[in-house]
Amino acid sequence: MRFRARLRRDLPLILLGLPGLIFLLTFQYAPLLGNVIAFQDYQPYLGIGESEWVGMSNFAVIFNGDAEFLNALKNTLILLFLQVVVVFPAPIVLALVLNSLLSERIKRVVQSVLYMPHFLSWVVIVAIFQSVFGGSGMMNGWLRANGYEAFDVIGNSDFFRLVLTSQILWKDTGWATILFLAALSQIGAELYEASAVDGASRWRQMWHVTLPGLRGIIILLLILRLGDALTVGFEQIILQQGPVGVGVSEVLDTYVYNQGILGGQWGVGAAVGLVKGVVGVVLVLAANKIAHLFGEDGIYRA
Repeated sequence: MRFRARLRRDLPLILLGLPGLIFLLTFQYAPLLGNVIAFQDYQPYLGIGESEWVGMSNFAVIFNGDAEFLNALKNTLILLFLQVVVVFPAPIVLALVLNSLLSERIKRVVQSVLYMPHFLSWVVIVAIFQSVFGGSGMMNGWLRANGYEAFDVIGNSDFFRLVLTSQILWKDTGWATILFLAALSQIGAELYEASAVDGASRWRQMWHVTLPGLRGIIILLLILRLGDALTVGFEQIILQQGPVGVGVSEVLDTYVYNQGILGGQWGVGAAVGLVKGVVGVVLVLAANKIAHLFGEDGIYRA
């Protein structure tokens, strides 16, 4: 088929996708050109054209081991570990539990309740946790009323990472189960029937039938998560950074904000953000290659 004929045939689809393409180019790809300030002593009142070029000087905080940068990197890696080990498997477990419910009505009600927190902003989520676990929250009110000593969970730096992880679990676990439930629905019932005939227990069926059926989507989502590996929740953290201090709460995203925007070190902030993006791309490419070695499609085939 000639090009003009294909163009005439696909024109409605092209026009349908054009607004999305324009949005992507304008707000995702065009701003990438601004990374040039990572190599400048950028001054907003001078602009990119007149700011002084300083080469790799802005990257000194990374390669020379700046204490504040290393602290932010350490906290980022700790939170990343918690999200991969605790947060990532939670939707899988929840999907398996929901899939085992016999009553469709109960399943739909439970799903609806679990999905709801996803649609709340982090401002609302943090406010709810503070009203329940804060110094003057519901929990401490009950403790005081019953003669116990009050205990501030939200403002305690020792519990900061536990609180962050709990908030993410409550907000996004229910929503993340959608993909896993969809994958579970594609597993043929005849596989379970055949395994039952062979004498497999429920646990054996889950291990040899259910989890292999989920392996593809698990690997795909894990690869996509690695793309944002060093992004661990800017808005969620910045809202709660004040009471606990930057020692335990400073991550790379808040470091870029505090040093680059509030501190006026625009070039340093851009340099850290640029390196973070490059590391994310490398992790995605490496994880995708490993997925191919295990026989999975990953996010693309070379």
